[in-house]
Amino acid sequence: MAQQQELRLAGLGGQGIILAGIIMAEAAGIYDGKFVVQTQAYGAAARGGFSRSDIVISDEEINYPKARELDMLLAMSQDAYEENLQYLRPEGILIVDSTYVSEIAEQHVYSIPFTRIARETFTHENVANIISLGAISQISPYVSEQAIAMAVKKRVPARFLELNKKAFQAGKDAARDAISESQLRDEANEDI
Repeated sequence: MAQQQELRLAGLGGQGIILAGIIMAEAAGIYDGKFVVQTQAYGAAARGGFSRSDIVISDEEINYPKARELDMLLAMSQDAYEENLQYLRPEGILIVDSTYVSEIAEQHVYSIPFTRIARETFTHENVANIISLGAISQISPYVSEQAIAMAVKKRVPARFLELNKKAFQAGKDAARDAISESQLRDEANEDI
């Protein structure tokens, strides 16, 4: 039986969700050597409407290109969280941008302020998607860190490469903090 993972990146138009999905797919397919399909959906509004990118990764050919039972969900807005949570498997990985997602029902979530980090550290909100990819590279086992880093390098314009490298690293650092917090929460829950 093929090992297949279904990932969804969801948020608002203008957050770079589609680009992040393309980078994830290229990382899995080109650099990790997996079979991969990437699909996208977005609203009519250029900014502020819904935006979603699905990535299906497999060791064998993929029969159906859409994600139905998510192994990982990245929600970059409250609406994205609320609309897509129902598709996340019980053991799936949930990552949210705590800048915009504040009402969370789940106990096990990686809550990272991607957009706030982008604003405060880089004065560019448009690198929040690359920060989120750095975090995913640490939290999710489905695509290697090296593959994502190489795909970011190949996909972003040369004049923005250094900015995006720093944004990717900021995401990795933020994820390490979130992982530590998650482990502390899990240990506290075990003691109860």
